[in-house]
Formats: sequence, C-alpha cells, structure tokens
Amino acid sequence: MTYEQLLTALREKARSEQRDGYEFIVKPIPDSEEGWGELDPRVLQVHQETAARMQGQTMPPIPEDPVEFAQMMRKMMGWENRDVTGGAVKTECREIEGSETQIPVRIYTPPVEGKRPAVVFFHGGGFIGGSLKTVENPCKCLAYHAGAVVVSVDYRLAPEHPYPAGLTDCFDAVRWVHDHADELGVDPEQIAVAGDSAGGNLSTVCALMDRDKQTNLIKYQALIYPTVNMAGAEVEGYKWSLDNYEIRNHREYIERALGFMGSGERKGPQLHDLYLQGRAEVTDPYMSPLLADLHGMPDTLIITGEFDFLRFENEAYARKLARSGVNTTVIQYNGVDHAFMDKIGQYPQAEDCMTEIAKGVRRRFNR
Repeated sequence: MTYEQLLTALREKARSEQRDGYEFIVKPIPDSEEGWGELDPRVLQVHQETAARMQGQTMPPIPEDPVEFAQMMRKMMGWENRDVTGGAVKTECREIEGSETQIPVRIYTPPVEGKRPAVVFFHGGGFIGGSLKTVENPCKCLAYHAGAVVVSVDYRLAPEHPYPAGLTDCFDAVRWVHDHADELGVDPEQIAVAGDSAGGNLSTVCALMDRDKQTNLIKYQALIYPTVNMAGAEVEGYKWSLDNYEIRNHREYIERALGFMGSGERKGPQLHDLYLQGRAEVTDPYMSPLLADLHGMPDTLIITGEFDFLRFENEAYARKLARSGVNTTVIQYNGVDHAFMDKIGQYPQAEDCMTEIAKGVRRRFNR
C-alpha cells in the first residue's frame, strides 16, 4: 500500500464505541489482517533497525550529574520527519514576553482568511528535552487542516530550570496568544492547547490552572499520549502491568520497549525528580493531573498508542474526565508505541492523529 492508501485505510477502518462515558475510537493497523496485537510494519522496521545498530555496542555509562544526564537524553530525542502540507503554512520565529523571561516561539499560519482559532502547542521530551524543530512538521499539519494559527512554545527545560519554570512559560504563552489575538488574526474566544507526552501534561495542567485562576482562556485540549500520573497512583482503575497488553506478535520488541519505560527499568535519574527537584510533591495535581478535581475542564481529545506505556493512565484520565462531566474522546492507534507523532510523513498514524486533532478543533469551534 502507498502512504496515501494507508491514510485512507486508517480513516475507513476506524471503529467507535461508548466506553465509561466517553467516545472510544480504535484505528487498526491499516495493512494488517488482524489489525491489533502486533507492531505496525513501519514501527517494526524502526525497532529492527535500532536493534541491529545497537548489536555489539557497549552502552556508555549513565551520568550521575543531572545536567549531563539531561544532555545525553536530549541527543537521543527527536526524529527526522517531513512537511506533509506541501509548504502551504507560513512560519514565523520570534520571542514573546513572559512573566519571568523571553520565550521563543514558532507561529504557524495557514492560508485561511478571517479570524481563526489558535492552538498553543507544547512539545514533549520528559520535561528535560524536546525541541521546536521536532514538532515543526506536526504543527504545520495541524495548522493546515484546522485552519488555525498554531503557536509552538520553547519553554524552559529541567534540570537547569526546574518546576514551575516550564509550566509558567506555557501558561504565559496562552495568555500572550489571548492578549495578541488581533495581531495573530485569531479569535480570542477560540483558544486550544495541545501537546505530546510531557507536553500533554503541560497542556492539561495549563487547562487546570486556567480553571483554577478563572481566566477562562482555554476552550479545548488535545492530549497526545500525555503523562498524567507521575505519582503512579492506583486510582480510577489504573494499575500498570505488562500483562495488560494483548500481544500476538513481535513480543520481544514490544516487551523491551514497554518494560524499559513502563516498569521503571530505565537507569539514571528519574525524570520527575529532575523536573521537580523538591519544589512540589509528585502527587500534586499539577504534576499528576489524574489526581486532580477535573470538573469544569474543557472538551478533551486524548490520543493513545496500543503499545504506549502511558496508555492505561490515559484511559484512566478519560474515565475521570467523563465522570466529571467533560466531553471526552479517546483515539487509540493500534500497532504503535510512544512518540509516534514525531515520525510524521513516515508513520501514517502520525499524520492521521494531527488531522484528527484538527477535526476536533474545527468541531469545537464550529468551523
């Protein structure tokens, strides 16, 4: 199948059901007979190539120094991807005024006239890494299909800038978009937040702050495999176990990836320790929003992967949102693991998930 045929199959094979008060949509592997329980062929290829590259190599020692560890991890993050919009989206790089520092942003403007929605996007990277470059092409795709101005935020990273520095930058960026709506050509009443992994955490915590401060800036949140339970609390039916995943094929690759992240087998400093540095408890709702009161949160879309180590805490978050009266949708992409969004143009699921977020933005704002 061609890339375009894979995209079409993802759309046509999707199935929907009501689950625990929210809409649950499954997108099977587009070119697999069963469509579940194994890695997508493109994901499998990446795992196989990585294993072949690592064969016979000795892993370097894990630095004990937090900054050195973060620098090592940053070099391992990101993925080459491509612009799937054909260059239709305008890009502007600038710095905006935050409450504590200047914040670099990239602004993506689609070829759409009139007042548009805005999406403030926060990249992933475990609060210690990630970059605007990695998420540029996903943001362009989102801007193009949503007809929205997307503002991607280069927030400060731990451990050099521990909590709440990065979160402060993110909320400042939301305020800035609202206050500069005319300049950006956006409707100040149509602001959404979105982000992947740690960026998903920052997105939903910004929505919590917005509710708590009664600023009422954020009307929609799209959370791409967000980390919402840094505490690992067994609440809302959540308990992490490798046995929760139904695996038919490619068990070695799947269990290695899930065990490395999900069970805490990764050596070196823990990411939440690098982020918090004693400035808050991991059970604080702004760290683990699964433990927050979620009443009054905006309409929510959550994107998960069948073999993402965050999948089950994401489902628990959806249950709690729905039980709190929040209009919630979950889309699960079968055959993929964590960080698949980075591979837009290679994994069809990456492009499809950005177009699904775009559909959610359009639907929320009657576009």
